[in-house]
Amino acid sequence: VQLEESGGGSVQPGGSLRVSCAASRALVSRPCMGWFRQTPEKEREGVAFIDSDDIPTYADSVKGRFTISKDNAKNTLYLQMNSLKPEDTAMYYCAAARVAARGSWCQRWAETGYWGQGTQVTVSS
Repeated sequence: VQLEESGGGSVQPGGSLRVSCAASRALVSRPCMGWFRQTPEKEREGVAFIDSDDIPTYADSVKGRFTISKDNAKNTLYLQMNSLKPEDTAMYYCAAARVAARGSWCQRWAETGYWGQGTQVTVSS
């Protein structure tokens, strides 16, 4: 399975972006998927996840600003990012678990599953 992210780019603070992640083929039924981000200065951070029951979880740093969703029929994951801040600047990676997973297990299983190559998001004035 290959994951391909798209939709990154540059935006001013307060702006919005939507990044997408398309899987090359069907994953497990109702997959657990999510987004990580990383910069050279920081450790990788789990940003948002949507589990096999379609229940989302978010890092505290993005709650209220980011929304994760997925289209199981299209094998596609989305991350809508609003009210972007300079500290959101990072490479954003999509990940998908190889098994169904719920709750906090979703991030853990996604981390050891399939990964995309990343898409850069830059927030700067």
